[in-house]
Amino acid sequence: MSKLVEIEKQYKTGCVGKETYINLMHKRHLMLEDYPKLIKNKNVAAIEISQGKIILKTKDGVSLFCDFLDKRHISMEILNFGNYESAELQMIKRFLKKDSVILDIGANIGWYSINLSRSVPRGRIIAFEPIPKTYNCLIKNVALNQLPNIKAYNIGLFNKSGRFNFYYNRSYTGATSLKDIIHKHDTVLIKCRVEKLDDFLKKIKIGQVDFIKCDAEGAEKFVIEGGLNLIKKYKPVIFVELLRKWAAKFDYHPNSVISLLKQIGYECYVINKAKLKKIREITETTQQTNFYFLPVSKYSKLLSRLT
Repeated sequence: MSKLVEIEKQYKTGCVGKETYINLMHKRHLMLEDYPKLIKNKNVAAIEISQGKIILKTKDGVSLFCDFLDKRHISMEILNFGNYESAELQMIKRFLKKDSVILDIGANIGWYSINLSRSVPRGRIIAFEPIPKTYNCLIKNVALNQLPNIKAYNIGLFNKSGRFNFYYNRSYTGATSLKDIIHKHDTVLIKCRVEKLDDFLKKIKIGQVDFIKCDAEGAEKFVIEGGLNLIKKYKPVIFVELLRKWAAKFDYHPNSVISLLKQIGYECYVINKAKLKKIREITETTQQTNFYFLPVSKYSKLLSRLT
C-alpha cells in the first residue's frame, strides 16, 4: 500500500484529524511540483498519471510504462540520469536500412526494440526476453507504442536448449541472469525456456539478419556460440554488452568473444566522440561496456566514414 493511501486510510478510519490529514497529504503532493524542474533538461516530454498506470513519454516519441519498484528500470534511469544509452542508439541507427531485420536478445522492457522500430519501417525486430513478468512489460510497451513490426518471444538464448534457472530480483530486473550476479537476499530462481539461436531461427524461417543486439548479463559468449551459423551466413553487425565482472561469473573473459568473432572476420569497436574506435582487447583500464562487432569486408565503406 502506498504512503498516500495509508494516510487516506488513517483519515477515513479516524486515526488522524482533518487538518493533520490535509497537512500530511500536502507535503507529498508538493513532490509533483518538483518533476517539471527535474525533467527540464532530460529526455522526458511528459509523465502521465492515470488509473492504474504511470507512463513516461520521451522527447523521441517513445512511451514506457513506469515501474517504481524496479530501481534500475529504464524509466527510472532516464529520470535519474537524463537519458539511456542514447549515443549507442544513434550509432546503431547508422547501420540500419529501411528493411533491416534486427534481433534484440535480452530485450527487457523493449527500449532498444521500440527506439529502433521506426528506423526499419519495412523491416522487422525479433525480441527475446525469458522472464515472464519482464516479457509481459515488453509486450505492453510494444502495444502502447503501436509497433506491429516488433515480434517478441518469451525465451532466452544460450549455446544449448532446455529449461534453466534464472536469478531474478524484483528491484533489479535488468540484472536477471543465469548466474547470481548481484547477490541480493531477495533474489529468486525462475525457470525459463532457453534455446540456441540457430535452432530457433530455423523454426521461424528467418531469411535475413542485419543487426544483433545482445545483452545477456554475462552469458553473451554462449548466446553468440549458439548463433554462430547464422552469424557466419548473414554477417550482421553485432552490438554486445561485455562486463568483465559478469563474464567472470561464467568463467570466461570478454576477450574470448573478441577472439571468437575475429576468427570469422569481425573486428571490435567502441564509441569515441560519435565515431568508432577499433580495439584489439579489453583490458583492466577499458571503461566501455558496450561493443560493436563489424565484419570488415562487408562494412569497409561505412567504417571509413565512422572511424
